[in-house]
Amino acid sequence: MRRMLLGAQLRRLRESRGISREDAGYSIRASESKISRMELGRVSFKERDVADLLTLYGVTEEGERLAMLGLVREANAAGWWHGYGEVMPTWFQTYVGLEESAALIRTFEVQFVHGLLQTEDYIRQVIRLGHPEGADSWVERRVGLRLERQKLLVSERAPHFVAVMDEGALRRPFGTRQVMRDQIQHVLEAAEAPNVDVRVLPFATGGHAAGGGAFTLLSFPESDLPDLVYLEQLTGALYIDKHDEVVEYDKAMTALGRLALSPADSLDWLNTFQREL
Repeated sequence: MRRMLLGAQLRRLRESRGISREDAGYSIRASESKISRMELGRVSFKERDVADLLTLYGVTEEGERLAMLGLVREANAAGWWHGYGEVMPTWFQTYVGLEESAALIRTFEVQFVHGLLQTEDYIRQVIRLGHPEGADSWVERRVGLRLERQKLLVSERAPHFVAVMDEGALRRPFGTRQVMRDQIQHVLEAAEAPNVDVRVLPFATGGHAAGGGAFTLLSFPESDLPDLVYLEQLTGALYIDKHDEVVEYDKAMTALGRLALSPADSLDWLNTFQREL
């Protein structure tokens, strides 16, 4: 996230001076596309490059320069998730860093209970189904990674988490009945936290504006960082930050909120479903 914040600040400075990405790239012996990736926070930063860009953008005040260069060092520091690099693709490391920094996470799930709300046994079943030939040690590392991510919801910097889950995501069995009973109980307990809002979207609602599938909207406390949409795929992910596109996902999430059961009714639904298992 620090990379995104630094990139957003560099973009703001460049645009305020009316300098093109091409000219900015030329000043640091790089391409226009590298400037674009830097401004999106998708590459690491070199202090020399940032210092040269600050000079180009007319930032000469020593305090401001030192603050920006300090942000470079923070942006390049490894987060806890890098310790799981052997079981986590690079594209997902980016997401975990963003998730850690978000003030608001809104998500729509159609296939699974959301990863931040999964029990250990449920996680193991999901990972095993996706990687049936994975070594036990590899699977357990993946389980550990997801459990570590879940600590975010009870941390001092816990975001507000809104999970709209399609009825199918809750009914689809992963493992035994007991695994599923425990999973629903875990969702019920998680929903008691003041920062967690669980909403069930029943089959009875029919079609809806988010028919394209699952997505996550991330909002950050820093004003320089725009909202971001995360779309996970089988072998990668898309990160959408174009304002007009993000607005469409925001509209879809708002529509889902109107269709889904209220938080209280969602808890009633979950309690009834658990008794059926």
